[in-house]
Amino acid sequence: MSIPAIELMTALRSGQSTSPRLTWYGPDAERVELSGRVLDNWVAKTSNLLQDELDAEPGTRLRLDLPAHWKSVILALAAWQLGLEVVLGDADADLLATADPGPGAAAGAFDVVMAVALPALAMRWQGELPTGVVDYAAEVRSHGDVFMPHVDPDASRRAVETAAGTVHTHAELLDGFAAADGQGMRVLVPAGDGLEKVLAQSLGAWRGDGSVVLVHPDVGVTEQLLNGERIGGR
Repeated sequence: MSIPAIELMTALRSGQSTSPRLTWYGPDAERVELSGRVLDNWVAKTSNLLQDELDAEPGTRLRLDLPAHWKSVILALAAWQLGLEVVLGDADADLLATADPGPGAAAGAFDVVMAVALPALAMRWQGELPTGVVDYAAEVRSHGDVFMPHVDPDASRRAVETAAGTVHTHAELLDGFAAADGQGMRVLVPAGDGLEKVLAQSLGAWRGDGSVVLVHPDVGVTEQLLNGERIGGR
């Protein structure tokens, strides 16, 4: 059974697959550019990690305790492709993805805690992790570039619970949760707006066959950046 997230990933990897779809500007001169094909590979690897290693299945709730970041976006897309529910607030969840996997997170009421290292070139978590915490950066690369679900997702299931508690189903993800953006536009998305807004804006851009430039709050949005990335038709 197809759901909007699966159809979106199909479009991103097949339509203009070598063109930039997600570009990240981060601290310390980080610039990460993902084409449609590479974005799809990251999402597939993450979906396989969630499904095969963490036993996630349609209906499983994944809380994203993460800032707006390209890896946060990957995790959300992977969860939706698998038919999971992404939790953006403090509500209960089965799985936790966090950049702060201290003893408190590890001791929480989660089946699995996943530590997400945010530096662009991080191959693993730097330092010790509490027992049982999964190192996302270390584990995700070993998983396959193609995702095949073990269980068909259901479009009527919950896809996202916002910080305010609003719920959208998978069927409503692109029509209800995604923002409306111009057709085929390269869209500037400030990470300082928070993960919820970043996800909504990114989905809206991709739905319109556009692309996203996600910029960390510490990075200045200069005319050089805007012109170089051809944002808004520049």
